[in-house]
Amino acid sequence: MDIEEKLGVLAGAAKYDASCASSGSDGKGALGGKKFGASLPTGICHSWTEDGRCVSLLKVLFSNVCRYDCAYCVNRASADVTRSTFTVQELVNITCEFYRRNYIEGLFLSSGIFADPDIVMEKLIETARTLRTEAGYGGYIHLKIIPGTGERLIREAGLWADRLSVNIELPTDKSLQSLAPDKSGKVILGAMGDFSGLSGEFEEARHKSRFLPQGKTVVPAFAPAGQSTQLIVGATAEDDRQIINLSSSLYRKFSLRRVYYSAFIHPGVPARGSPYDPRLPDIPGPPLVREHRLYQADWLLRFYHFAAAEIFTETDPYLDPHIDPKTAWALRHLDFFPIEINRADYETLLRVPGIGAKTARRILETRRSRRLSFDGLRRMGAALKRARYFISCDGFSIEQPDDPIRIRRRLSDIDGAGLQLPLFEF
Repeated sequence: MDIEEKLGVLAGAAKYDASCASSGSDGKGALGGKKFGASLPTGICHSWTEDGRCVSLLKVLFSNVCRYDCAYCVNRASADVTRSTFTVQELVNITCEFYRRNYIEGLFLSSGIFADPDIVMEKLIETARTLRTEAGYGGYIHLKIIPGTGERLIREAGLWADRLSVNIELPTDKSLQSLAPDKSGKVILGAMGDFSGLSGEFEEARHKSRFLPQGKTVVPAFAPAGQSTQLIVGATAEDDRQIINLSSSLYRKFSLRRVYYSAFIHPGVPARGSPYDPRLPDIPGPPLVREHRLYQADWLLRFYHFAAAEIFTETDPYLDPHIDPKTAWALRHLDFFPIEINRADYETLLRVPGIGAKTARRILETRRSRRLSFDGLRRMGAALKRARYFISCDGFSIEQPDDPIRIRRRLSDIDGAGLQLPLFEF
């Protein structure tokens, strides 16, 4: 198998891991006939930084050979798929060549479990170390932590990679035992805990090093972009409340930067000619709307200062598929509104549907020099289509928050509007 064929197989095998990216790319063409990587869309995906920049990553597996037989995974041991494995030098060469051609700004590297977890992890680390020390590569590197890897290897991985992640995959250990019996929730959480402890250890050492005389020991950065994880949505019976409560706990205990939610995609038959795995749900397609609402609820946790318990009612453990979770909360608390836009503090502004964190900061900054009008809010980025029901300007309201049924009907995506709303500013 030549290098382009390997790249096609191992990039295609990596595309279901959402913990670094959210869209694909068609790659870049080249003039003058076929060239290595010239018109190859496989493997280049988009990811977003915390400041909103979009970056392109080479997203591949080191190997799609796997001992584990996770029912939801296209690379499971029983799957009838083409298998391949890179060498370390092949991956180093591909990454550097793509980077020089400006196809990518970084590397996301994971792998199937083709051997003992420590052996697999050593290959990923060797790739990152070779890129840094021999190839002179200074771009972004995201490495997957292989569950069961020891703390020593996690420590070394964090010295070469910008971000590490270990996928929790499913919300409960019971679900893991059902669909991925080779994996253990305790082991996965243990790896997250090891990372969190090491990150704190390095941060403390770096803080202390600031007080040493100039020229003394410099403490290296340990995975400065932190750690993330992925949850598969819809493969098992857990409700949205369980998923968001788990995410809230992970953020609190392990200081995760992101939890990624991946709508379950049926991987197909376990082996040629065999029936579908009866443990998997028989659904017509990925639950994309549910995934979308979970991401919005996740943003409420991370940036809008909501508690997980506020997002759900006592009787309904699922997010409303037709309106975003902040609007759903507002409709249950109409007595909290309208909010006077010229007096409300930052925390209160964050509760208003249609006003995101960025717009709330702009409102506070602008109010230092002048009073705001509805037109001024619109120019700042507020979505008045939603906010109009929940705010007033100098005592005047466009709409009164008096009828939750009427407001919900107007804001619901039953009319085709909901999923077109901005994901981040809501």
